[in-house]
Amino acid sequence: MKRVGVIGGGQLAWMLGKAAKKLAIEIIVQTPNARDPAVSVASDTVFASVADADATANLAKICDLITFENEFVNLEQLSKLSQQGVSFRPKLDSLKPLLDKYNQRRFLCDLGLPVPKFVAFDVNMDAGEDLICRHLGLPLVIKARRHGYDGQGTHIVENLKDLKAKLLFYKQNSTTTSLLLEQFIPFETELGVIATRSAIGEIAIHPVVETQQEEQVCRRVIAPADISSQTVEEIKNIASTILNKLEVVGTFGIEFFLSAESGLLVNEIAPRTHNCGHFSIDACETSQFEQHLRAICDFPLGNTKMTSPGAVMVNLLGTENSESDWVEKCQQIEQIPQANLHWYGKAESRPGRKLGHVTVLLNAQSRNDALNVAHQVESIWYS
Repeated sequence: MKRVGVIGGGQLAWMLGKAAKKLAIEIIVQTPNARDPAVSVASDTVFASVADADATANLAKICDLITFENEFVNLEQLSKLSQQGVSFRPKLDSLKPLLDKYNQRRFLCDLGLPVPKFVAFDVNMDAGEDLICRHLGLPLVIKARRHGYDGQGTHIVENLKDLKAKLLFYKQNSTTTSLLLEQFIPFETELGVIATRSAIGEIAIHPVVETQQEEQVCRRVIAPADISSQTVEEIKNIASTILNKLEVVGTFGIEFFLSAESGLLVNEIAPRTHNCGHFSIDACETSQFEQHLRAICDFPLGNTKMTSPGAVMVNLLGTENSESDWVEKCQQIEQIPQANLHWYGKAESRPGRKLGHVTVLLNAQSRNDALNVAHQVESIWYS
């Protein structure tokens, strides 16, 4: 039996733990709170911050290898453990170019892959906002270079006045002074793909999906995306290029913009399982979570083929600061034909927090049908 340590105990680790049971793998999580979702499926728990390298050293003593639920880790401290023989998958060198969003963009450029125009910006330096606006255009996007997720640390500014105000806010109110400023892409579609690479270089790619965001938080995912076969192949080639260059062992999520003017652009790489792949639990022969475990444990990769013509995944987000179990709404959602509810067991809600998701299998590949079902779910959840 393999014993896999997971740094992080949120819903991604929870879904990883559920997949582990199928493969007779034990997971041990490092997480700070006994109420975190993955604690309920873990064989053991090290209660500590995900950035606590001393706790990770203790985790390593009871595991065969260690993987990551999220990227909020201290690579410098973990490197000391790696030098002592602790096995991390993906390896730390695969993560290093990606954790800082500016460095990630530089990495993609070095590979010759298409990305939005971007610049690094330090709020403590001489501004030069006018030059930036002329270079990137307006509106433009401000991103924190580290620790941004689910829209946190991402802002769209419409004009020069808004830009100066937001930069001043960062200067006066944030420990984050180093930012990524990038061109705003008026995209037609946002796309995502889950790609996995094994230690022997085998690559398996899940179907490309359309993702729909509101306030920079993923609301729904449609699988497969209604795009040309040429675009699908381009995305698969880009994903393979990225994983091979980094020598990844494990599963990554990659986000794209599809624009009439700019074509296909890489938006971001998430060096872990990703929200755009949740549909795979119910709609594919092998889920992204099982695939990740297969890769890091040196099992053969599974088939990524969908088991239904189409599917739509809807995130169930918190709308206010409250505490509840939302039983009645969940029961109503489960009455939708071919609905598969995944509830993360979080008792506390806040606006935008992911409390669960539902994947509804479809009898045909139809974007309109997918959107109609998504709106049916949302009319129940947000009523």
